[in-house]
Amino acid sequence: MSFGMTSQMLDACVLAVVNREDVYGYVLTQNIRSIMDISESTLYPVLRRLQKDGLLETYDQPFNGRNRRFYKITDSGKAKLAEYLAEWQQYKANLDTIFTGGKCDE
Repeated sequence: MSFGMTSQMLDACVLAVVNREDVYGYVLTQNIRSIMDISESTLYPVLRRLQKDGLLETYDQPFNGRNRRFYKITDSGKAKLAEYLAEWQQYKANLDTIFTGGKCDE
């Protein structure tokens, strides 16, 4: 079974990966691909939007004569990730309750 991925869920996944460590685009894409089928052409606009919203910052580092663009989470990004995690915990608890025959918290 496959569940749909909302833009907020994708944002939360990106912020969670970048929260663990600064990463460049290819590594970030591979991390996200481990849980969903996503292309770089889908992910890079998300990264630009998160950067524009002040949730991510970028910096370049040389590697083999080229620059790699690294993404780093900001304090605002950490706060947004905390919001997403709290919402996820409630959503997950509600689903677990429904799946196991109980009632959701209202």
